[in-house]
Amino acid sequence: MNWITNFVRPKIQAVLEKKNETPDNLWHKCSGCGQLLYLKDYLEVQSVCPNCGFHGRIEPEIRFKNLFNEAKYALIDLPAPLDDPLKFKDQKKYIDRLKAARSKRKYADAIAVAYGQMGNLNAVVAVQNFLFMGGSMGMAVGDGIIAAAKHAVEKKAPLVLFTAAGGARMQEGILSLMQMPRTTVAVEMVKDAGLPYIVVMTDPTTGGVTASYAMLGDIQIAEPNALICFAGPRVIKDTIREELPDGFQRSEYLFEHGMLDMIVHRHDLRAKLIQLLGLLMKQPKAA
Repeated sequence: MNWITNFVRPKIQAVLEKKNETPDNLWHKCSGCGQLLYLKDYLEVQSVCPNCGFHGRIEPEIRFKNLFNEAKYALIDLPAPLDDPLKFKDQKKYIDRLKAARSKRKYADAIAVAYGQMGNLNAVVAVQNFLFMGGSMGMAVGDGIIAAAKHAVEKKAPLVLFTAAGGARMQEGILSLMQMPRTTVAVEMVKDAGLPYIVVMTDPTTGGVTASYAMLGDIQIAEPNALICFAGPRVIKDTIREELPDGFQRSEYLFEHGMLDMIVHRHDLRAKLIQLLGLLMKQPKAA
């Protein structure tokens, strides 16, 4: 008994304590190929799997740092979102869901907007954050896009919008659906000012987002293998009871059927956007 107490038990406890000291977030499992990737290396390549090329979902600040010159940009102040206007409750209170989401994320809602220089041009970039309540489009997202459009017009700068959303935010009911016409008017305001509006659709872009501002770009770009649709493939399959084509509603399928202008790898997006903005703003070729 003394041998077990004095020797074996301390050895076991030491092993368990050492295991507990090891961080559990050192590795990331790729959703595309299942390979374990060292998290630090994975983040350094903008969350793109080096094995299969799967594009993971990323936060707005990562987008901004990799798009703007020398990772320098100014965040645009957005209107404070009106919390829980309908006093909605399902399994949880909506206000509690918002508090939980905000405790894990940097921004107050599912969108962030920044202004900075890309190449030789200034640009306004708006990014939806799928990691905040699935990037769902509520009043705050609508207000964010309107603020981005107004800033673009004020600065005479192009607007680039990265979409990522599961659709409208059900907890805001009809108020979330009203963001479809509001954001459409905001996009038209940018176009009426003679400024480019480019949309980059990322995985996933669905629902009311696809049915409004996501499909109004002067140029429609998507990241590889992004799900882009109104109703998802599972819903459609359950409705029509037929097998859907391979890769249905993915970027490559939509590109082949004329719904997209191009598919651009995340690592090439900055260079491609600088090139396109230079052409649309009639900049010299060197830009």
